[in-house]
Amino acid sequence: MIAQLSEALAETRARTLELVNDLSEEQLIGPRLQIVNPLRWELGHIAWFQEFWVLRHLGKQSPILKQGDELYDSARVAHDTRWHLPLPERDETLVYMQRVLERVIDQASEVIHEVTDAEGYDQEYLLNLVLLHEQMHDEAITYTRQTLSYPAPEIAVVNKVQWVEPEAASSQTADWLTGDAEIPGGKFTLGSVAERGFVFDNEQLAHEVEIAPFSISKTAVTNGEFKSFVEDGGYRRSELWTDEGSQWRTAMRAKHPVHWQREGNGRWLQRNFDQWIALDERLPVVHVNWHEANAFCRWANRRLPTETEWERAASAEPTENLKRRYPWGDNSPTAEHANLDSRALGCIPVDALPAGDSLFGCRQMIGNVWEWTASDFKPYPGFIAGPYKEYSEPWFGNHKVLRGGCWATRSGLIHNSYRNFYTPDRRDLWAGFRTCALQS
Repeated sequence: MIAQLSEALAETRARTLELVNDLSEEQLIGPRLQIVNPLRWELGHIAWFQEFWVLRHLGKQSPILKQGDELYDSARVAHDTRWHLPLPERDETLVYMQRVLERVIDQASEVIHEVTDAEGYDQEYLLNLVLLHEQMHDEAITYTRQTLSYPAPEIAVVNKVQWVEPEAASSQTADWLTGDAEIPGGKFTLGSVAERGFVFDNEQLAHEVEIAPFSISKTAVTNGEFKSFVEDGGYRRSELWTDEGSQWRTAMRAKHPVHWQREGNGRWLQRNFDQWIALDERLPVVHVNWHEANAFCRWANRRLPTETEWERAASAEPTENLKRRYPWGDNSPTAEHANLDSRALGCIPVDALPAGDSLFGCRQMIGNVWEWTASDFKPYPGFIAGPYKEYSEPWFGNHKVLRGGCWATRSGLIHNSYRNFYTPDRRDLWAGFRTCALQS
């Protein structure tokens, strides 16, 4: 396992560098925005995090950079100050990243007996933590490139996504996918158990819940469906928005999704990195926040699923109270199952990848686009913060839960019980949603 983790750390670092290699010094700093980090700071933070947890926390080594904590500790360094720190230059940052990675891999290969920290977390846990942390930041770097209109990254991917063009699919299949999946009620275990591998603290403790029957859409909401909401005055109709949503809409002067633009002939365009392209109505709507998703649901006389409903629809097994790790079973994602790992460098049509369907026929619950839920981000019963105390606990209460991952999410990170969380105003994510029927 340690050898596999070392290989994954090296592969992930290569991906990190692919995401920034083409950017200029100016682009690596970029404008000061609340929703992004300066990328040169982010690169140093990735290395510092690995050094802190593996080399210093577990290995008891001395810091490599004297001022590393003052520069890169996200819990101590205020977001707005990160553009004005005396950051090492690009070349120095890359050297630091390489030194840390080499030392982490060397330490991992040398430790042949069980070593744990004061709380009982071992080397394997901490290696997983720093690996997945870097993969999360890789996704955030991809968000930043989109937000700042940088070109799409040049990523070498061997296995491309396999999907069938809608024209080749039968009309019967297309009609079937427009309906709802009927999900039975009953007892359901929400969350992850540690026996299935590395688990983030907010996924525990797994606990049994009772769930009522519900109906959920088999696919995510498409651009075409959301366009109908926009053109029906959805952004102008106050009755469709919560008070908080109305305040956001007014403050942002929002009239449509952030990366949409209407031409004089009535045709819609969508910005994909630095390119404006015709809006593809078959793709999932993306870069919409929770307020926009909730307003659409009110317009459509629907609702967002709770995270419990989402996880039930994604992971239920035929045998009651058993659950799958992924919608299709327990085997790791492949290109036939899910649009992950930046294989497509963007979203694909919502009816693609039938091999990834859940037991109930819900498609693409893993990959393609993150999905907002109705649920506030709160601790599960019995929650105990992991060694990285700042990961979950500070964000309970004022964030909403998203599920499922997007096309830029790494396949080693995502599974049915993984909980992502953002404030309801954020629309820089590749986030969309699916809907549920109102319960009578």
